[in-house]
Amino acid sequence: MSEPIQNRLVTVRRSFHRYPEPAWREFFTTSQLVEEIRAIGVDELAVGPDAYDPADRMAVPDEDLEPWLERARERGADETLLDRMAGGTTGAVAVLDRGEGPAIGLRVDIDGLFIEESTDEEHDPADEGFRSEIDGTMHACGHDAHMTWGLAALESIAESDFSGRLVAFFQPAEEAGGGGCPMANSEYADDLDYLLAVHIGLDHPTGEVVAGIEKPLAMCHVDATIEGTSAHAGKAPNEGDNAMHAMGTAIENAYGIPRHSDGMTRVNVGKAEAGTASNVIAERAHMEAEARGETTALMEFMKRRLERAVTAAARMHGCEADIDVVSESPRADSDPELQDLVSEVANGVAGVERVVPAADFGASEDATFLMERVQEDGGLATYLIVGTDHPTSHHTPTFDVDEESLEHGVTVLVETIRELERQHPVTRFENEG
Repeated sequence: MSEPIQNRLVTVRRSFHRYPEPAWREFFTTSQLVEEIRAIGVDELAVGPDAYDPADRMAVPDEDLEPWLERARERGADETLLDRMAGGTTGAVAVLDRGEGPAIGLRVDIDGLFIEESTDEEHDPADEGFRSEIDGTMHACGHDAHMTWGLAALESIAESDFSGRLVAFFQPAEEAGGGGCPMANSEYADDLDYLLAVHIGLDHPTGEVVAGIEKPLAMCHVDATIEGTSAHAGKAPNEGDNAMHAMGTAIENAYGIPRHSDGMTRVNVGKAEAGTASNVIAERAHMEAEARGETTALMEFMKRRLERAVTAAARMHGCEADIDVVSESPRADSDPELQDLVSEVANGVAGVERVVPAADFGASEDATFLMERVQEDGGLATYLIVGTDHPTSHHTPTFDVDEESLEHGVTVLVETIRELERQHPVTRFENEG
């Protein structure tokens, strides 16, 4: 029998940290998770296409999957699992079905980012030998810690006298906004009374817990390809339709979209590519952009305006635009009832020195799909934050976590699940107004 995860939190987290895989490429990561889940012993385990409908996925890459699959195979991933995940159907759902009681969902994300991890000797993963082994890819947002929490919480509940149903979602593709929707649409999200989602850090220090987020921004990722006509830039520039010029106009107009009086809105073009040579009128341009809003409706406003800016710019320059909404996620706020319960629990956890009842999120998260699903079905959801001292911001080459916070996260989650069991059904507040 392997040593309990609770006794090797640091080892498990570092193992995940060494082998980060981006959205829909989490083949070895899923295999690692399944190995640990099988050792825990659960009542049901669904992997990839058995956990959700692959057609519901968003932001699935058109190519680049096979090299990641082969790399996982070379590393020793379970062949049967790899066959099941072929085509990028990664992730897993584990279920403990322990009789009468509440149905509780726990969501953690599992993907890494396309960031080259620092080799600086002052960066602990580099200094202590658990830096990413995959060039250009890194766990720069703490998902390695999230997976560790998910496994340890699952193990603790499995070994307890818990009565109820616990559904642990090990969700792929959060960074691309692609995995929350299929998980939320799956049968495993049916009839959940409560949902807990969790994140580490986010500028909250070690010893601090935020019981629930508010105002996460609804978000969409938009790709646009502009097709024009090539021509000789010196001899006959008038015969061309300049896709690069059209894209430049589109970018300028996107940043000129007026802000909305109803709340916060955001737009950004993060990647733009065009052209082949200095003496050729560019016939093709590609850009990757995003729009966000304080509400789902505001995000939709920004998305429509962004699409209009690109289409109009293309037409203005005699080009055509093909626009693809790659992924999107809604806004969903934490329920105050669960915020109160998490606050109560966290105040009694050793090492937690400060509990913040609620905090504005200010970013986006596709866990909101699961939150929204549970709330629309009459349940309660919260997205909590377990603080950690991180030397630099999330999504940077020197991001790291204070491993002391691993214990804090497990305890808060486990004790919250047990308290939900004791208090079920948690009384819903009456709506005001």
